[in-house]
Amino acid sequence: MSLLMLIDDDKDVLELNKSYFEKEGYKVLIFESVAPALESLKSSHPDCILLDIMMPDVDGLTALPQIRKFSKAPIIFLTGKDSDDDKVTGLLSGADDYLVKPYSLKELSARIIVQLRKGSSSANSNTISYPPLKLDLPNHKVYYNQTEEIQLSNREYELLYYLVSNPNKIITFEEIGRKIWNVYQESDRRSIMVMASRLRKKLENYKGLDNCIETNYGKGYKFIIPH
Repeated sequence: MSLLMLIDDDKDVLELNKSYFEKEGYKVLIFESVAPALESLKSSHPDCILLDIMMPDVDGLTALPQIRKFSKAPIIFLTGKDSDDDKVTGLLSGADDYLVKPYSLKELSARIIVQLRKGSSSANSNTISYPPLKLDLPNHKVYYNQTEEIQLSNREYELLYYLVSNPNKIITFEEIGRKIWNVYQESDRRSIMVMASRLRKKLENYKGLDNCIETNYGKGYKFIIPH
């Protein structure tokens, strides 16, 4: 039975969501602020976290890196902000998905299932290695020369993993969007471009990886096997 953690300053929303997801077969922890949720994470291990962005004490964007100190569980932002800029900011902060209020509980349930499937899917091998780059698949970590960890957000890791899994092949913006977010709209192109730029800048700090992600203008990106 999967465990959900819900963090939202709206008590009515929390109770409604808790009731719905318990009927769906989940265990549910609810918190009206970030501090007690962080304390709970020291001993609880949720499979997915639903995090409101607009909260009075600590907002979701600020809370996310604090949560990441205790949990690698997928995080879905819930927010009343629906502009493209807000969506880009939320996803690039490290969230795994983003849903605008008011939302359908059925849609939220589907998005949770997608995240849980990602986490439970098994790979044929524990690593993908193109020296000096190595991906540790079970732990979602990336290493340079076997031992030096390259710090990536969840989204950056997913993008790199998808590109590395298809070396020397152009992966289109649509393919990336559908792989990472399960859906694609043309407005998602900007989010992907910014995410790819951030990933490339991080890899450029490591000799041999500075040109491994190639931009195919107007189409997408390609992972070039290091030589």
